[in-house]
Amino acid sequence: MSAARSSTATGTIATAESAATGVAAGRYRGRFAPSPTGRLHHGSLVAALASWLDARRHRGAWLLRIEDLDVARNVAGSEDAILRTLDSLGLTADEPLVRQSTRADLYHAALERLHRDGLAYRCTCSRSEEPGIYSGRCRRHPAPPGPAAWRFAMTAGERIAFQDGFQGRCQFDADLLGDPVIFRRDGIAAYQLAVVVDDADQGITHVVRGADLLDSTPWQLRIGAALGAQAPAFIHVPLVTGPGGEKLAKSRSAPAVADLPPGQALAVALRLLDYSVPEEVAHSPPARILDWALQDWPPASLQGRASVALPT
Repeated sequence: MSAARSSTATGTIATAESAATGVAAGRYRGRFAPSPTGRLHHGSLVAALASWLDARRHRGAWLLRIEDLDVARNVAGSEDAILRTLDSLGLTADEPLVRQSTRADLYHAALERLHRDGLAYRCTCSRSEEPGIYSGRCRRHPAPPGPAAWRFAMTAGERIAFQDGFQGRCQFDADLLGDPVIFRRDGIAAYQLAVVVDDADQGITHVVRGADLLDSTPWQLRIGAALGAQAPAFIHVPLVTGPGGEKLAKSRSAPAVADLPPGQALAVALRLLDYSVPEEVAHSPPARILDWALQDWPPASLQGRASVALPT
């Protein structure tokens, strides 16, 4: 967890707990949103499977969204490979696929609204100049003309609290988060803004994802509130790490799910979610494995767990 998380700070508390629990009364809409930067690995599969199981357990809809805004990192053919892998595992979406690369107008409209409301400002600071928590230099002293990123202005002294489905009550201090980049210097929407706009536009009520994104949640809650969006409920499942504790990453050649038979791949993912998968189930077709897993979702033992290691 980041040092930004705290239970001792003073200041105004902006709580998302009531909003996050209230959406459960409506129709459930979940999603999985991979980036096409390589083949699907078990870290991503665990998030996809948990999201699918949670949606099916609530008899809700499950959507797929391709987060392909970072063109420089996209790998040719990886989107098709990811979709083929999910399909082979029985993880099929209920609505047509959405790609972020087709939604630039929505992101620009959101930026314009935040700027109009005094909640977005230009920034020319580089990472080398501001390596840690952003100091707010360009917020205090307007950036000079020329190419610039845009940042969202967090409220000083504020604490953001929400109830996470697995991690429990979480609380973050805005002063220890800094102001996130919401549009890059090259004119492309940044993750923290795009994901909020996409979830709101698609009516997502529940976000199930890896615990590595827990620290992004307070930013997204505040950006969403500024845009008038209903806060989704959040469930952050344990982050899958390598045997040495490192985060699995396509860029570090994490083993691909597609290298295993579908049933075996699902069994590995379920064991990472703390299921005891019998051998007769592990050698079954994906549909049977998924039906079996639904009966015991969610495993109570996942509560409060931040990470789990991939077996060697």
